[in-house]
Amino acid sequence: MSRTIAESDWRVFREIRQAALERFCARILAEAAKESARPGKSSHEKYLSLWKLIERRDHDIARAFNNPRRSTACMQMGVMHSMGLLTEVEVQRFSPEIQEVLAFYGPNRNA
Repeated sequence: MSRTIAESDWRVFREIRQAALERFCARILAEAAKESARPGKSSHEKYLSLWKLIERRDHDIARAFNNPRRSTACMQMGVMHSMGLLTEVEVQRFSPEIQEVLAFYGPNRNA
């Protein structure tokens, strides 16, 4: 989906993007801590698990956060929303048109 969004939605997107990125990074770090604390795994096994986790999450970060542009913001918001990174209050800050798009993606749809 590639569509240019209104200036008002673009401003909201830029504000919310940073908060969503912080939430996602905190989630990743929590997953990493849990993975590294797993009993019964060697240090090497834990390392490999962490490497795979970071590799997967790096792909997710790229889809949702890298190279934000007005032409890709709508798609990136949808990805963020599908991963449960946008609060309901944040979603309501967008125009009705963008809220409709986000409703299609729904939280946790592709997480």
